[in-house]
Amino acid sequence: MKLAGDIGGTKTSLALVEKGSTGPLILRDETFSSRHFTSFDQLLDAFVGSDEVIEDVCLGIAGPIMNDACKTTNLPWNIEADALRKRLQTQKVTLLNDLEAMALGMLELPHEDWVTLQEGDVAALGHRAVIAAGTGLGECFLHWDGKGFRTMATEGGHADLASQNDLQDDLLRYLRGQFHPHVSIERILSGSGFGVLYDFIVTTQRASESSKVPDGNLIGGVDRNAVISQLGLEKLDPACSQALDLFVDLFGAEAGNLALKGLTKGGVYIGGGIAPKILPALRDGRFIEAFRAKGRFRSLLETLPVKVATNQRAPLIGAMHYWIRQETTEEDVPSPGLRQRRPGPIG
Repeated sequence: MKLAGDIGGTKTSLALVEKGSTGPLILRDETFSSRHFTSFDQLLDAFVGSDEVIEDVCLGIAGPIMNDACKTTNLPWNIEADALRKRLQTQKVTLLNDLEAMALGMLELPHEDWVTLQEGDVAALGHRAVIAAGTGLGECFLHWDGKGFRTMATEGGHADLASQNDLQDDLLRYLRGQFHPHVSIERILSGSGFGVLYDFIVTTQRASESSKVPDGNLIGGVDRNAVISQLGLEKLDPACSQALDLFVDLFGAEAGNLALKGLTKGGVYIGGGIAPKILPALRDGRFIEAFRAKGRFRSLLETLPVKVATNQRAPLIGAMHYWIRQETTEEDVPSPGLRQRRPGPIG
């Protein structure tokens, strides 16, 4: 039996699987609120029974994997592969960055799990970029080596936020006052970013404060950021609408930045929990215009496929398929590459 997991700042999904004739066979899976647990060990106790024997583990974790261990970015957890090997009595423990797991899962998603923002050249071979906004901002690459894809983890979400116009210049000055000395992209392109943008709009008197928006982030079980994004989608409040527009502009611009940095001729693929919730705003043209607005490289950006994954289980799917890819790779190709020997079925 194998254990697969998607460990995020908001929720953690775990699954017990075994090899089936057509892929992983899920025996049992469950999703937990991450913040209800003081450690991953405590959560593991709640999921894995004392009589269950785990032979193989693959976990996608929201944080940098360093020396086979991870201190999660948005949780006070330390996860170490060696400790898991001892606890579960198996040598087969793999820790992946959550975006690596998501990218691998995206290679398995069918056509119906995708929404196209820009068709681009779907037949082009090349690297792919994956960007996902949720509790934080994740970015990674699927490197195309001519035969298959290899994941390349990054912590690009913590790079500097860049401004592109006068409004964004004012935003950056405002954010320096809030997050001095460093303003990362994740400060905006994450769930809490909606509240930050709304406060900027109201504080700088670009629109009046809304009576429908709670003062705190979570009042009576109501998520302030979710309220802002929903009011923005419904165009029911000027401040919320402006905050959502600004979020979309910055999201599109950062997706374009990632495409240029990786020269991702195979396209840009958007995951995470936020994108499916704001799809109408992503599809109205603002996102793609910001994505393409790269001066002399606009014509290149126009050729790239841009798609949104609507399946929230992509990271867990990637973790479940990791060991199958490894087994197939070992049989077919003596390298640490992936099972995928051609461009995946994205879109």
